[in-house]
Amino acid sequence: MSFLSAFASGFVTGLGLIVPIGAQNAFVLKLGLLRQYILPIALLCALMDAILIILGTVFVGVTFGQSTTALQIVRIIGVAFLVFYGARAFYNAFKHSQLSAESPLTQSVTLKSAVLTCLGFTLLNPHVYLDTFFLLGTISTQYTPAQYVFALGACVASFAWFLSLGFGARILTPWFKKPLTWVILECAIGLIMWTIAYKIWVLPLN
Repeated sequence: MSFLSAFASGFVTGLGLIVPIGAQNAFVLKLGLLRQYILPIALLCALMDAILIILGTVFVGVTFGQSTTALQIVRIIGVAFLVFYGARAFYNAFKHSQLSAESPLTQSVTLKSAVLTCLGFTLLNPHVYLDTFFLLGTISTQYTPAQYVFALGACVASFAWFLSLGFGARILTPWFKKPLTWVILECAIGLIMWTIAYKIWVLPLN
């Protein structure tokens, strides 16, 4: 198999796992709409994915992926984190629904808060480890001796997606000048967070 074919397969496979809406995507989309810290947060999301993809390729996803105890700990913490963030999203939706609410596009998020939230969505989500470290790491073995080219393709897909999502969100800005649109978005984010929390909670770890 050629290096180009391995790279293309890694890129497509990476996109297939990253693009479906999830906690990271919803957060990057929201920051993109607010036009705050898009570049550092998008790069942080992609960098964390890339690190896990590379580690998975090196260790073939067996170290962490086979540790049921480790995944169980991450699951409990991750579910609690997602439930809390989902509740906060619903609270934000309630605030946006008030007649006296400020324009949603004037919201201010600190860089520290954005980074910590981003790290939480990445490191406290077992799906991230299963998709990047375990699944992509395992799939990469099918492309030996071009497994690292496959991993590179998946890493490039992550960077391309998060940067496109963050900076592309501004196209939707005209629709998000109205508080009602933000109510819908925050409710959607809340539902996504709680749905992911439920799926993680019932996720088989073996």
